[in-house]
Amino acid sequence: MAINDIHTPVLLDRCVDLLAPALERPGAVLVDATLGMAGHAEAFLQRFPGLILVGLDRDLDALAIAEERLKPFRDRVHLVHTVYDGIQDALAGLGIPEVSGVLFDLGVSSLQLDRVERGFSYSKDAPLDMRMDNTSDLTAEHILATYSEQELRRIFHEYGEEKLAARYAKAIVEARETTPFVRSAQLVAVITAVTPVVVQRAGHPAKRVFQALRIEVNQELAVLERAIPAALDSVAVGGRIVVMAYQSLEDRIVKKILAKASGSTAPAGLPIELPEHKPLFKLLIRGAELASDEEKARNPRATPVRLRAAERLRRAA
Repeated sequence: MAINDIHTPVLLDRCVDLLAPALERPGAVLVDATLGMAGHAEAFLQRFPGLILVGLDRDLDALAIAEERLKPFRDRVHLVHTVYDGIQDALAGLGIPEVSGVLFDLGVSSLQLDRVERGFSYSKDAPLDMRMDNTSDLTAEHILATYSEQELRRIFHEYGEEKLAARYAKAIVEARETTPFVRSAQLVAVITAVTPVVVQRAGHPAKRVFQALRIEVNQELAVLERAIPAALDSVAVGGRIVVMAYQSLEDRIVKKILAKASGSTAPAGLPIELPEHKPLFKLLIRGAELASDEEKARNPRATPVRLRAAERLRRAA
């Protein structure tokens, strides 16, 4: 099966349109901070024949697929194995001082979801892994075996926004005393057993627990809080950043950072705004943009997406 048949990039045309004004200049550099299977990257390289692409990913499987897919453009592509908060180190290593555009397509990738053995899906039995970078040490199995009931409750509540966090944490700690958790089906069974039937009717009871474990394994929110400011610092004047988030925790972080970057720093009550207080960025979209019904029908993984974008107006004095 061709890669294009198994991977449909989310909001591809919209991402191209938003970044195009920054990428049409000679010598433009785009950082795809979440390269994945390179669906977005390939489209940008095709559209902009002079574009240099820097692709970042923590997943070695994804990098291997992307390298093969982008072979026709190899002279214009730099691939780096790193988590996306390593964007500045990656650029420094390539001798690139600033970039024209940055794209983030957050969350778990199509590749990770579709490869059952990675353990991201609660609907298919697999080892409790959930690492986006399989060279890292922390796994979901380790968390379930070693975290205290209080720690489990905290991550289920904070990262999964799970109302039954305390109940699930208690059930997991009790269950592991007799049998360690090594497979996703075990975890699903324990969670389902203590979930009221009325709650089960509202959706899969394990969904939020799996999200919370994935975020903890990969430190996704902490990484994002470092990555967006680092990416903004790397963007040249007139350059643009586009971020797609798929759950509210990520989107809140992105919204807060972009709002601060696009706001005036003038003290309250100052009669005029001095040049040094003017915003460094402007927002290109009011609020967050959603996928159209047509896109959702064509690509169901676009359903929860929230897209935000900004352009650098000036550098700080």
